[in-house]
Amino acid sequence: MASRLLLLARHGEPDHSTDAAGLSARGRRQASLLGERLREASLDAVHHGPLPRAAQTGGLVAEALPGVPMHATDLAGDHLPHDTDPVGLPPSYARFLNGYSPAERADGPRVTAAAVRRFARPPAEGDVRELVVTHAFLIAWLVRDALDAPASRWLGLNPQHCGLTVIRYVDGLPPRLVAFNDVTHLPPELRGTGLPPEYRV
Repeated sequence: MASRLLLLARHGEPDHSTDAAGLSARGRRQASLLGERLREASLDAVHHGPLPRAAQTGGLVAEALPGVPMHATDLAGDHLPHDTDPVGLPPSYARFLNGYSPAERADGPRVTAAAVRRFARPPAEGDVRELVVTHAFLIAWLVRDALDAPASRWLGLNPQHCGLTVIRYVDGLPPRLVAFNDVTHLPPELRGTGLPPEYRV
């Protein structure tokens, strides 16, 4: 029975003091600890988005995974996953969605659909274990997709920086959400970044 264990990680905390938006010192430490966490995970590949914060996170994770191939892919980029109708949503969600251009509303969902076809289903054969280092929106969309929740429910799912989400896809069964936002590999002072301040505990 073919299966895919899909591991998803949001990039580490970015350094917002530079235009390049690479990782902060905390973000680099988060990424290194994520790599250590996954050292024994027997991964077949690491995929990461093209933006510096995802590429740098993927590179630091890969340092702990010698021999595991790493691939850059636009499928793991930072894009609007769904052209969600803001009607009836909380005003803050509606304002957020209305900030996207028509091009972003068309291109983002197209790329996301391709990412779902590539990563969110069992492989043709065998057992595959892959890590995708990406951004909050794609993780939220894939969790929503796995749970077969309404399209708008990707809004409000907030992965932490370098938090680990795991979904298992097996032929003939619905997807199984194994873990969401697991940050047990991070010490308390490195947890909660990427979350709205009111969510932090």
